[in-house]
Amino acid sequence: MRQRTFVYEHLENISRDALEKYQSVIRRYVRRRQGVYALYRRGKLYYVGLAINLRSRLKNHLRDRHGKSWDRFSVYLTITDAHLRELEALILRIVPTKGNKQKGRLPGSEDMRRKFARDVRQSQRLELRELIGKLVKPDDEELDIPDGRQPVLAVYTKVPLKLRARFKGKLIHARVRRDGRIRLAGKLYDSPSVAGAAACSRRTCNGWAFWEYERARGDWVSLNELRR
Repeated sequence: MRQRTFVYEHLENISRDALEKYQSVIRRYVRRRQGVYALYRRGKLYYVGLAINLRSRLKNHLRDRHGKSWDRFSVYLTITDAHLRELEALILRIVPTKGNKQKGRLPGSEDMRRKFARDVRQSQRLELRELIGKLVKPDDEELDIPDGRQPVLAVYTKVPLKLRARFKGKLIHARVRRDGRIRLAGKLYDSPSVAGAAACSRRTCNGWAFWEYERARGDWVSLNELRR
């Protein structure tokens, strides 16, 4: 089955003169259609915008405060307007423009800088411990790793992870610690399969298929993805 596309038609790098001279032609393309458009000045991106009615918006830009600031334009027609604001914000964050007054906002997205700084510090502590021994105080979660026994997930991640699973209509939550051990209902487990068996009260369980982990906020994928 053919995958449904988001942008289904586009018209790129068209002269401003064409918009003024052949409005009737361009009107047929963009009338009552939504999408993202870009204005350029001397080959450089000047302004990015979104519009539910592209024809009206482009026409306005011939005479508004941007009127004399651009010489070419592009339009990208979309199937729906569901993600237009996010797409516009993403473009503005990647390529800042002179014409846009505001920086693109991503209100539903988590800024990972704090997480990144925390994980970098953790990596540096582990690296330092390997270089000079145990003079560096480990995190609390590293203190009770059994001697000679490494948790299964320790090989795949050094950062805390949230886990979840559905069993008999119930959502079960757990957490992977930095040392790779899994905390479930106040108890610690060294493997996802043992934790899964405990969660569903069975003798055995394929924990890699049973659990999902939160790869990013709201983005849950099979735990098996860690091994790929």
